[in-house]
Amino acid sequence: MEIKYFRLIKTIAQEGNLANSSGKLFLTQSALSHQLRELEGQLGFKVFDRARKPWQLTEEGQALYEIACKVLHDIEAGFEAIKEIRAGSKGRIKLSTECYSFYQDLPAIIQKMGMLYPDIDVDLVLEATHQPIPKLLQGEIDMALVTHHPVHEDLHSMQVYQDEIYALLHREHPLSQQEYLDPRHFEDQHLIIHSYPLETVSLYTHYLKPHHITPLKISAIPLTEVALSLVEANMGMLCMPRWALKSFKVSEATQFKRIGREGLRRVHYLVVKKEDQAKKYIKDFLINFVEYFQ
Repeated sequence: MEIKYFRLIKTIAQEGNLANSSGKLFLTQSALSHQLRELEGQLGFKVFDRARKPWQLTEEGQALYEIACKVLHDIEAGFEAIKEIRAGSKGRIKLSTECYSFYQDLPAIIQKMGMLYPDIDVDLVLEATHQPIPKLLQGEIDMALVTHHPVHEDLHSMQVYQDEIYALLHREHPLSQQEYLDPRHFEDQHLIIHSYPLETVSLYTHYLKPHHITPLKISAIPLTEVALSLVEANMGMLCMPRWALKSFKVSEATQFKRIGREGLRRVHYLVVKKEDQAKKYIKDFLINFVEYFQ
């Protein structure tokens, strides 16, 4: 049975006749009369006793009226619930990372997600780079992308993806013949990083520091194009994941070397405060960011 018939029965029962119902339903009396005849023809019984003024519901009509009231109430309540959900889908997310290199691909990801969720605005907060977790706890940002699982009672973490860091070096580099690079291979090398502090560089924190190795020379080059040109000129070694180089031209003279026999892999986490976890726009962003990489 169509919703319009439920509205028709309820309105006529409450207004008492077609004339009063016409303005409520924004239809002519003739159109309402046609709908009512059509409905009664489908049902096989009269819904209203038209001989009485105002019109009275028949016994069958009364049962149908009660159903109409319940159905229309449930529909209205459902749409109100949806409206509340949609209201929670709007919001602004301030996002930062622990390393500038992470920003290489984020704008493209955010743009694609924006097509699905146009009511979610994402701001990249570069000022919080290198210290996103403290900034998150202080309320200066809403979300952090990091490569370690922060242990804190106020934080919630979701594993997003795993990548592998490679060493980029010139084919004439002294280490070019190595199958993979051990920590000791970095000891007398010129290592190019994106930025200080050194503790924010994954190669150092996850691989060199545990082996008490510090490269002979370290240069912070924030521009990837410049760092790649130094590698191309055989003036140093750069360590990055392959995905971060998708939009750059890498010289044919550049080699990718695995770091360690099994490779240097890291897991990326999106972190939010537990009190924000239930917010719909935060939840939507988290779930779809994870799905994007999967």
